[in-house]
Amino acid sequence: MCAHRAGYKKIGDYMKVKGIILAAGKGTRMKSDTPKVLHKAAGRTMVEWAVNSASSVDSRPTVVVGHSKEMVMEILDGRADFVFQQEQKGTGHAVIIAKDHIKGSDYTVITYGDMILLKKESIEKLVYLTIENNLDAAVLTAFADDPTGLGRIINDAEGYVEKIVEHRDATQEQLKINEINTGVFCFKSEVLLNALGKIGCDNSQGEYYLTDTVEIINKAGGKIKSAHCDALEALGTNDRAQLALSAKELRRRINNEHMINGVTLIDPENTYIDADVKIANDTIIYPGCVIEGKTQIDSNCVIY
Repeated sequence: MCAHRAGYKKIGDYMKVKGIILAAGKGTRMKSDTPKVLHKAAGRTMVEWAVNSASSVDSRPTVVVGHSKEMVMEILDGRADFVFQQEQKGTGHAVIIAKDHIKGSDYTVITYGDMILLKKESIEKLVYLTIENNLDAAVLTAFADDPTGLGRIINDAEGYVEKIVEHRDATQEQLKINEINTGVFCFKSEVLLNALGKIGCDNSQGEYYLTDTVEIINKAGGKIKSAHCDALEALGTNDRAQLALSAKELRRRINNEHMINGVTLIDPENTYIDADVKIANDTIIYPGCVIEGKTQIDSNCVIY
């Protein structure tokens, strides 16, 4: 289930990890009849990118669907299981709906259908941190140059996560912190299920927040730490401008991988290659090419 790391067994060899992907939002800021997570970047829908990342720890993750659920389920047919969130009442509520899929697993990873830059390696690092340190939970964090509007990570003197404070609730001192919450968690499944039963919706939005589990776990004497990822990976994709930025980074990664594998790109910044394209070594591709879908190119070709 998880890519092999030197000196470690694969996670799936000794632990059962359940991946939960939250993808029920309408995405009104996309201003589209198409559900947000079905908009494409570099040849894949957003939710396909999310499933691909989560597959490193769970070969068949559970996707929480809502708006236009049939369309999402059709795209992911055979690659995921599904639960339906009819009324969106927060991230905690979405995970509560999926609790039957969590039961029986050792650990649970929570990710999001619009975090298309999140790398498999970052999810694996988060899970390994949790298992190797016998933590009750771990949160993926990033360091932002401008953390305005983002939840801050508050650590205690021993380096454990004490709480997550939303920007609007932060003190002036807390606002100086630039370590931010990505929303991606790994929990001991038993601990998560217990905490989900204790979160409430007594807040300005009337929603159940997954972040409330941090305080609940700490009050019970649990231990939570953070694993870090690049700030780019923490980006959600809420509108078409953000989609374009995310797609640009995905194409950069795709192009870089092809070049490492022996393909010459004369001008990588002006070469557009989809994620599922296969190109053999010693092929040369000139700028301005757009190569889409499941195209396959043999070795020693020149593409103008």
